[in-house]
Amino acid sequence: MTPGARLYRTGDLVRWLPDGSLEFLGRSDFQVKVRGFRIELGEVEAALRLFPGVHEAAVLAREDIPGDKRLVAYFTSSEGQGVDSSSLRSFLLQRLPEYMVPAALVSLPSFPLSPNGKLDRKALPPPDFASAASSDADFVEPSSPAQARLASIFSDVLGLPRVSIHSDFFELGGHSLLATQVVSRIRSAFNVELPLGELFSSPTVALLAERLESLSSSRVLPLVPADRTQALPLSFASSASGSSTSSSPATPPTTSPGSSSSRLLTQTRSFSPSAPDSAPRSPPHPLRPR
Repeated sequence: MTPGARLYRTGDLVRWLPDGSLEFLGRSDFQVKVRGFRIELGEVEAALRLFPGVHEAAVLAREDIPGDKRLVAYFTSSEGQGVDSSSLRSFLLQRLPEYMVPAALVSLPSFPLSPNGKLDRKALPPPDFASAASSDADFVEPSSPAQARLASIFSDVLGLPRVSIHSDFFELGGHSLLATQVVSRIRSAFNVELPLGELFSSPTVALLAERLESLSSSRVLPLVPADRTQALPLSFASSASGSSTSSSPATPPTTSPGSSSSRLLTQTRSFSPSAPDSAPRSPPHPLRPR
């Protein structure tokens, strides 16, 4: 290795450690754009490998539904160790921005390989959100009207037939844009101003229903149409104009300088060549030619 000379450009992202060794972080050619954010997939994969029990990790930007591109993470567990998806998601939220946290975490027994022994990314399976949501083993019905309304909102936004009250919104394919839709629908359905962060801290129907009960003090007052059976009060300008007109009936009505009739009169007098000009002219300036 010659100091200052260019080495072979492999596209690998590495970190040069103090002991002289190189730590592999990922690939520089795996940059994607999801929901307006540019994301280095290698950075997300490096964060996944830091979680205890994760052996291998791969991240893809999938667009299984046209117009809905999402990050999907695949991982294999170390021998004899299990990885909880909820704990892994919380771990990633502490180390990555929200837009870099994958919408789905898929555990695989092993990664598919190409004939030359490399990871075959095209062979990675798509996440099955529908089966995870409708699994009879983990499905729990809503037990209150609030839970039923929240479950309906979740299923409508996620496009799923049903949602268990203990299913994580983000594990079912939710992301920040869909979360804003949920918050907006909750505001309309419950008349409650719910901060967006509450959905991240309480991502299930059961937890969110409990949180909504404590937010009763922040209810949004609904908009009520005004009563049209009686005359509406005049504005200050209208009431002042009416009082000046009614005080002296013999006085002709006046127009304010900014009114439409005043502007129309000014335009007629200024731009009509046939209009008589009765305004007095000022004497000519002695030094200004006429």
